[in-house]
Amino acid sequence: MRPRPSVTAGLALVLAAGGLGSVPITSAAGASSGVSSADRTDAVRARQAVTRHIDLKRWSTDAAWRTGTRAGVRVRNGAIRIDHRIGIRRYDDPWGAGGARRYGFARWTSGWVRTGFGLTELVPSWNATTPRGTWIELAVRGRRGGGAGSWDVMARWAGGDQAFHRTSPKRQPDDASSVNVDTLITDRGRRYSAWQLRITLLRRLGTAGSPTVRSAGAVASRVPRGGSVRTSATTMRRKVEVRVPRWSQMVHQGDYPRYDGGGEAWCSPTSVAMVLGRWHRLPRPKQYAWVKKPHPARWVDHGARYSYDYRYQGAGNWPFNTAYAGTLGLDAYVTRLRSLRAAEGFIRRGIPLVASIAFGPGELDGAPLSSSPGHLLVIRGFTRTGRVIVNDPAADHARGVRRVYKRRQFENAWLPTTGGTVYVIQRAGAS
Repeated sequence: MRPRPSVTAGLALVLAAGGLGSVPITSAAGASSGVSSADRTDAVRARQAVTRHIDLKRWSTDAAWRTGTRAGVRVRNGAIRIDHRIGIRRYDDPWGAGGARRYGFARWTSGWVRTGFGLTELVPSWNATTPRGTWIELAVRGRRGGGAGSWDVMARWAGGDQAFHRTSPKRQPDDASSVNVDTLITDRGRRYSAWQLRITLLRRLGTAGSPTVRSAGAVASRVPRGGSVRTSATTMRRKVEVRVPRWSQMVHQGDYPRYDGGGEAWCSPTSVAMVLGRWHRLPRPKQYAWVKKPHPARWVDHGARYSYDYRYQGAGNWPFNTAYAGTLGLDAYVTRLRSLRAAEGFIRRGIPLVASIAFGPGELDGAPLSSSPGHLLVIRGFTRTGRVIVNDPAADHARGVRRVYKRRQFENAWLPTTGGTVYVIQRAGAS
C-alpha cells in the first residue's frame, strides 16, 4: 500500500524511536529529557485510560434518505438517483482527453450529525453504481462553536475508468481541517461537534443515465494516536475461523505499473479480493479478460484497477476499496473499532474484516514483512486464547498467507497507528 503523506512524514521519527508502537511515551527524546521510568509508566496508563470515541452514521433506506435535503434527487428502493438537474457543471478530467465536459447535476445533503464528542477525523464511504457518463462527488464539512466550515471535497468517483477517472482531492487546508487522501483531519487542538455530508450526482448533458447511490455515510472519531494500548481481554471460548481464500499480493510484483505495479503496493485490493472470494462475489472472467495470461489470480489486478486513485497514484484509498466491493453487489464501508473484542463479534457472525495496520521492526512476530508504514490484511478468526488468525497477503506465496499473530502485538500495530480502521464487507442487508 502506498503510504499516506501523514504516515510517511513521521516514519523517520518512528523508526528512530524504536518502532511505531513506542512513540511517544518511550521515545529516545523522552528518556533524554529526564523523564523517569515511573513517570513514563504513569503516562502510558493515562493514555490507556483515554476513551476511544468512534461514531458511525450511514444512510441506506428510503426513510433515512428522506431525512436529508433533496435537490433534483429521487428516493426509491433504498437508493437515491437523479430526478432532474438543478444546474450544470463543467469538469475537466485531469487524466482524460477532450477537455472540459458539461454535466447536469442533482444533490442530496444530510442533516447535521452530532457525535456527542469532539471529533478530530472523519472517513466517508459509499456504495454506488455509475453508468458510463455519470459520476458522484462527496463532500463533508464540520461545525464548531463559531459555525459551519466550508465544504471539503472527499472524492470524485465512478466505478469505471474509461470516461471518468476517480480521484481523491487536493489537501484543501482551510477553516479548522484539511483532507489527507480519504480522511478529513482537524487542525491540531481543534475539534468538530457535528458534521454534514453532501452527495452530488452528475451525468453528461444529453444522456438519461443516473448514478444510483445505495448507501453512504462516515465514521467520525477521536482516538489517541501513538503510544501503546492495553491488550483487550478476549471474548472467545473456542477457536472460530471463517473460510476465506488465500492469495498473495507478491506474486503480482510488476503487474500493470499504471495501477502502481503490484507487489507491496497491492495489499488492499488483494485483501478485498480474498473477502470477495469468501462471499463468492469475485468479478466474472469476462470482467478481467483484459488481464493478460498467465497472470495468477487475475481478479486481483481487476480490483487494483477499479480501486485505483489517480491523484494518490495508488490502490490503497480506503473508501475506494469498499466502493469497489459495493459494485460487486456487497454492502461495504469503512469504520473503526475500539479493540479486537469488537472484531470478534464480526467473526462470530462469519464476517471477515480487512484491517489497516502499521508496525516497526520486531513489532509483529511472524509477519512476512519486517516492518511497514501502512499495510492491509484480513482478520479471519481467533484462537480460543484470543490470538488473531489472519490472511496476510504479503506472504511470498498463497500457502504462506494464513498466519496467527499475538493479540498484544496486533492491537498495537492497529489501534495507535490507524485508529482501528477496518473495511466491513458483507452481504447486502446483513446489518
